[in-house]
Amino acid sequence: MQTILEVQRLKKYFSSQKAVDDISFSLHQGSIFGLLGPNGAGKTTLIRMITGIFYPDEGTILLNGRRFNPVEDVIDIGYMPEERGLYKKMKVGEQALYLAQLKGLSRSDAFEKVKLWFDKFEMSSWWNKKVEDLSKGMSQKLQFVTTVLHEPRLVILDEPFSGLDPVNSNLIKDEIYALAQKGTTIIFSTHRMEQVEEICDHIILVNKGQKILDGGVAEVKQQFKEHLFKLELGSEGADLEHPSFYVVGKEGRELTVKIHEGHTANEVLLHFIAQQQQIVVFHEILPSLNDIFIHLVEGTPTARQFETVTA
Repeated sequence: MQTILEVQRLKKYFSSQKAVDDISFSLHQGSIFGLLGPNGAGKTTLIRMITGIFYPDEGTILLNGRRFNPVEDVIDIGYMPEERGLYKKMKVGEQALYLAQLKGLSRSDAFEKVKLWFDKFEMSSWWNKKVEDLSKGMSQKLQFVTTVLHEPRLVILDEPFSGLDPVNSNLIKDEIYALAQKGTTIIFSTHRMEQVEEICDHIILVNKGQKILDGGVAEVKQQFKEHLFKLELGSEGADLEHPSFYVVGKEGRELTVKIHEGHTANEVLLHFIAQQQQIVVFHEILPSLNDIFIHLVEGTPTARQFETVTA
């Protein structure tokens, strides 16, 4: 799989503060990459170096296998900042054409692509509206369109769902998936962990300018699992004592059990099957990305804590 972007030991200082401190990672073509971290972690500084707005004090950025040149390579990048990057007094259609031409499209090609995206997003009636007259959600849709219409190889989206209702959020989400399937690489930065969990296939977490987590979403959740399982039995009154597990939560026929180290889920199932209990539900409880985020940033437990219940 082709590596599109590679960041090698990147550092950026502001006075004596290390905004980005020795961060490295790589992105493959067609991946959706979650860039996570609390406020002030260094995410925005990192993005601004990748887009050429800031120059790193140390380290190297490689784009498409060669050293990143902000002047020449900007055409391969689409950047949608969290702050609105639109000219409020310009008309919507005029603005989209102008930004497309800044990215190297001829006016005729720009017009064709803008019309295509406006029709797809039901924005054609906005053509002569001023940007300042748009709602937050409408301007967010416009900003997304102007970010991707020149078909960049790398798209960076900072809080792309801000201000969008559920229908338009799903519209943008579907386009993110479609872009990735066509080979576009996407960096997705947000504070909404449930969106990251749903959309991204790989994440890094930065805190205080340093990378503290890097991996696939499924792999990360497995790494922080606590061997907790949800179990629903067909009836109450089962024997809950067994050396392979202990019950940490009970509500009627529903149990939350924690398996002891060295034991397996099969032992739990066999224990209840031997009692001729019907197993209605049995699944592992994995920590959410939000749990993992809080655990790594604040040092709190990864999963909800249960009080031990005596049968």
